[in-house]
Amino acid sequence: MPITVVRFNLVAPGADAAELGARYRAALEMAAYADDRGVATVQTEEHHGSPDNWLPSPFAFAGAVFGATRRVAVTVSAIIGPLHDPLRLAEEIAVLDLLSGGRLVTVAGIGYRREEYDLFGADFARRGRLQDELLHTLLQAWTGEPFSHRGRTVRITPRPFTEPHPLLLVGGSSKAAARRAARFGLPFFPSAHLPELEAYYKERLADYGTRGWVMMPAAETPLLHVSEDPDRAWAQYGRHFLHEARTYASWQSGGPRSAVTSSATTVEELRAEGVYRILTPEQCAGPGLDSCVLHPLAGGMPVEEGWRSLQLFCEQVLPVLGS
Repeated sequence: MPITVVRFNLVAPGADAAELGARYRAALEMAAYADDRGVATVQTEEHHGSPDNWLPSPFAFAGAVFGATRRVAVTVSAIIGPLHDPLRLAEEIAVLDLLSGGRLVTVAGIGYRREEYDLFGADFARRGRLQDELLHTLLQAWTGEPFSHRGRTVRITPRPFTEPHPLLLVGGSSKAAARRAARFGLPFFPSAHLPELEAYYKERLADYGTRGWVMMPAAETPLLHVSEDPDRAWAQYGRHFLHEARTYASWQSGGPRSAVTSSATTVEELRAEGVYRILTPEQCAGPGLDSCVLHPLAGGMPVEEGWRSLQLFCEQVLPVLGS
């Protein structure tokens, strides 16, 4: 059975506070609905200062999802590690791990937008060293024992629920990221289907004498929307997917690789490209997808259309996938 994921980044270009509040509440209701029907994971992410209201606080959102659900995991993919205070982040993740009974998955990347570093006064040139410090501190903090941090002896409580620590992966698309994951003995989550990086990571595990594993995205991991009439849906709602695709493309000029990178400049090009797909329930339940990543509120998608997509997926696709 394919992995099932519902993704939220809460993008809403031009929305006022009332609209944003309604959108956030709808996302929580959607997460609860998906949880009741057996969806495996809610996925969210972190970006800052985006004019279209991209979610900047994934752990606050994750906590709200945990309060509304019973089984579903929440994957934060990814946090921008160097923008976080390591001790505070250790506490935040420990509390969420306790609240959820171990349902939180955190992917730590270093980001790629200098503007986000500038916003918080973080040194973009030192992001690799800051990430190393973050990972080291998290692993030390979650033992519950005293340790040295920036010249002081500190101790973080409470200890997390999960042993030996909450699930933490290192994300990225570079050899430096793979090497960092191997050095810390942490799982590696490439940001795209990159088998050569998996091989490199395994070589470095042997060099460092550590153990780990790879969560490799499939060769095709399209972002999905379900509709009984894809032609109509593309005509009416394709601009929302295009907004997100163009935003990502503007952030990723020549640097990181991502499973959702698009070069499309029109809705027609986006549809032909296949990074975003609008499928009928029958197409979605058919062979060919190793993972089903539903994106019901993509790019400011109207909430009512997001609900239609999610309900079609849960009522007509999931029963077939599970049969």
